[in-house]
Amino acid sequence: MRNDERFEIERAFDLLPHIVGSSWAVIWFRLNKIKEPTREEYRKKVLDYIKMMEPVFESYQADEKFSEIIKYIQTRKQEEYEKITSGLNKEVEKRYDRYVDYG
Repeated sequence: MRNDERFEIERAFDLLPHIVGSSWAVIWFRLNKIKEPTREEYRKKVLDYIKMMEPVFESYQADEKFSEIIKYIQTRKQEEYEKITSGLNKEVEKRYDRYVDYG
């Protein structure tokens, strides 16, 4: 698969964890008046919201012309999930720090 064929999916996975996951997680913690969740609690909540995107990740039909992008999406999704839970997603970690520092 050429890089240009997966470019948009790469960008989506670069942004979704902190734009969708962290944003929704912060709102959830604020509305529940939880000002200092642990990093693990925060990461889990981010992952919960990202996992709600699963139908989008699985939206390409099982057709041979989509097989490479489907495989790439599944691999990249697992990588992102692991980065979030292990604390290796720097943007999610920045959002956590900002929330705990400024609420």
